[in-house]
Amino acid sequence: MGNALMQSYHDTEWGVPLHDEKKHFEFLLLETMQAGLSWQTILNKREAFRKAFAGFDVEKVSRFGEEDTARLMDNAGIIRNRRKIEAAISNASAFLHIKKEWGSFDRYIWSFTDGKVVDHRLTTMDQMPVQDELAERVSADLKKRGFKFVGAVTIYAHLQAIGVINDHLTHCFRYNELREKP
Repeated sequence: MGNALMQSYHDTEWGVPLHDEKKHFEFLLLETMQAGLSWQTILNKREAFRKAFAGFDVEKVSRFGEEDTARLMDNAGIIRNRRKIEAAISNASAFLHIKKEWGSFDRYIWSFTDGKVVDHRLTTMDQMPVQDELAERVSADLKKRGFKFVGAVTIYAHLQAIGVINDHLTHCFRYNELREKP
């Protein structure tokens, strides 16, 4: 798996069905920042992101303005890509619109699978896709709703991270544990 941080993330967070609104926003923001970079880079900067983006408080982030963007651009602890920073801020507003329409982002995101986990029953890493039809549908819908940096590859990784897709290999100890989770 790599290093201790990546191993811990795999063993405790990755692929666990998520139903917490704050965590949904956190993962979506982090996946937005990850586009084109390694997940390990993002995990190494996670606490800096948490501090820079108001503890991943979606309401606060949605109100960030130019001063906040400038502050974030000066923050060496995070990814200082203006387009990604602006996307994270505008995505916060789009996230809130979904919450208003659906009652929660959780209800929205899980509606694509009728609340069920997609289990690909992978036996080797070579079988793991980087995107699929589900990710393409979710990506297209998010883009229609004004989200940015949410291409199908990013959304596939997001769906894996939040447990909508279980891509733990069948021989991984987490595979069966997560299959038994509602």
